Amino acid sequence: MLKENATLFRRIVLAVDLVLAALAFLLAYRVTQEFRYLFPLSNYLGLLPVFLVLQGALMYFCGVYVSIRTESLLKVIGRVLQATAIGFFAFTSFNYLIKAHYVSRTFVFCIFLFAAVLICVAKVLTVALIRFYRRRGFNYRSILIIGTGRRAQAFVEMLNQHSEWGFRVVGLIDQDEEWVGKTIAGRKVLGALEDLPRIVHSHVVDEVVFVTPRSWLGKIEEALLFCETEGLRIHLAVDLFTLRFARMKQSEFNGVPLLTFETTPDKVAHLLVKRLMDIVISGAGLIVLSPLFLLVALLIKRTSPGPVFFRQVRCGLKGRTFILYKFRTMVLDAEERLSALMARNEMKGPVFKITDDPRLTPIGRFLRSKSLDELPQLWNVFRGDMSLVGPRPPLPREVKEYEPWQRRRLSMKPGLTCLWQISGRSKITDFANWVKLDSEYIDRWSLWLDVKILCRTVPAVVLGTGAH
Repeated sequence: MLKENATLFRRIVLAVDLVLAALAFLLAYRVTQEFRYLFPLSNYLGLLPVFLVLQGALMYFCGVYVSIRTESLLKVIGRVLQATAIGFFAFTSFNYLIKAHYVSRTFVFCIFLFAAVLICVAKVLTVALIRFYRRRGFNYRSILIIGTGRRAQAFVEMLNQHSEWGFRVVGLIDQDEEWVGKTIAGRKVLGALEDLPRIVHSHVVDEVVFVTPRSWLGKIEEALLFCETEGLRIHLAVDLFTLRFARMKQSEFNGVPLLTFETTPDKVAHLLVKRLMDIVISGAGLIVLSPLFLLVALLIKRTSPGPVFFRQVRCGLKGRTFILYKFRTMVLDAEERLSALMARNEMKGPVFKITDDPRLTPIGRFLRSKSLDELPQLWNVFRGDMSLVGPRPPLPREVKEYEPWQRRRLSMKPGLTCLWQISGRSKITDFANWVKLDSEYIDRWSLWLDVKILCRTVPAVVLGTGAH
């Protein structure tokens, strides 16, 4: 109901925001010039397209352009500020990389500050203008509800609580005559199904919403055909099943309409950015940390016999297996000695964990305490087996012992770090609580959440809360 006209509206709003951002760029130059020397404006105009593309993309990915009908103004402003903060650091880094030393950080700060202020003011004025017109009876759509059950009542109550969305409920229709004249959620039942033509012809109806139980599906075809003939916009509520966390969307397969239930993030553009972040950060990490890799390799070789790297089969996305790489921290016969240590397992569930593992080598104990043994997994991230952030990859034998609900942690690509990693994993002794944190990550996933987890991982490792 809310998306049909949203595309054009979003494009107009985005165009206005980019104009305001360009104005902020020019205003920032003028203000900064008042208290410090700047080169002529022509020297900086080449950065303007970069700034506009960056700011526009970040606001889009941060969700600034979701429907303004259903999002609170505070949330929209918060997303603008979030996009602006990320943009400031990204733009500053870009100028450093291209060696644009003539670009003052004060100038850049003023650009993003003025852009945030102007765009936020524009959002406030837009919402105020829309609500002003609606209070005077403009920009409303009249809808007729087919159904009077629990779901229909909840739907009407939702619309009653959000008058700012711009919908007015004309009334409801039931399949039984005995409901006619009764009031449901403050709205009158105008008639039965066979009365639909009379009701449509005697009222202004823009859209018809069918919020009916499954038992009605065989009875509403004639009503649907009538609405189609009349040229009315039809909506069929298909929340026919009570699922706990799956998100529903409409799709099609070669012309066949489908209802798709997603239990994992499905924003393709955001997931693509996540993958690009993985490639860029892991690739840079492998290059920058190569001297540390060499040092750790030499220490492992000098302090214990055996290979530098430990390779192990792990389960990735949807149970796909891959070879995980770590710096070797244990003695060569560590796997053979595992069965003798199972009685000392401190983790409830299929995962094995003990505080003072006797199989650790002296240098291995240090590497574990600082999580340095995990660094070779940057190669797994670069290859695409893993991501920087995601549930930790389990062993195949552990997965075989999972309860059905625990397998959901395999529905996202495994990561180097996760919520469990930064939540004091050494204090979590029940695997079920670990899985709950992974499920929380999957349900709440966003690019911003990944950034926050990455930022919190470093202090967690330094302070030792991320150690095995």
